[in-house]
Amino acid sequence: MLSQLALRSKAHWGYDEDFLERCREALTLRGADVERRRTAVAELDGPIAGVAGLVTLEGEPPVGELGMLFVDPAAIGRGVGRLLFQHALTTARDLGFTRLTLDADPNAEPFYLAMGATRVGTSPSSVIPGRRLPMMFLPVPAATC
Repeated sequence: MLSQLALRSKAHWGYDEDFLERCREALTLRGADVERRRTAVAELDGPIAGVAGLVTLEGEPPVGELGMLFVDPAAIGRGVGRLLFQHALTTARDLGFTRLTLDADPNAEPFYLAMGATRVGTSPSSVIPGRRLPMMFLPVPAATC
């Protein structure tokens, strides 16, 4: 169900079937992945409306990676992405991370910029040879009283 949500979200950007099929494996969440990747889901009026995963780099703080953040197309623009992103930051902070990195879909880069991330370069796609993705960085805010 979560993997299908990720594919629907990716398809929202107008990618063709061949591209989506090439992304299928990378966007597949298996049972063991859900806990390992610290996956959170958001519901909106009943059905799952989004999914985010926080993946650590080399398994240790202070630097982590936001591995997935997908919102069902029906819920885009309703604050679900912001809620999931804020949850990921809170989880990262609680686990001792001080910085997060992420490779953004080019269509999602404006969202991450609005969330406070900074583009620091590009990284190669793990799925499409020759494709470059925006590589982004953001500090994890300290807890406020």
